[in-house]
Amino acid sequence: MAKTQAKQLIVCVDNEGYPASLEKRKIYVALRDASAEKNGMLRVVDESGEDYLYPKALFRPIALPQAVRRAVLAA
Repeated sequence: MAKTQAKQLIVCVDNEGYPASLEKRKIYVALRDASAEKNGMLRVVDESGEDYLYPKALFRPIALPQAVRRAVLAA
């Protein structure tokens, strides 16, 4: 994946079927992937540190103040 790809912060609200890869209530980074989104999926950087496709229904987008967003993305 390209490093310059747009990133969105999301929170996991359900990890059914993916308990080893996703934690409920945890903030994740979603990488923009138009093809995946057309199919109801999100490209998410999970617990492994790699990006995989997960059902969009497992997440909700979140908005954070810019300074907090930068800190989360830098961590």
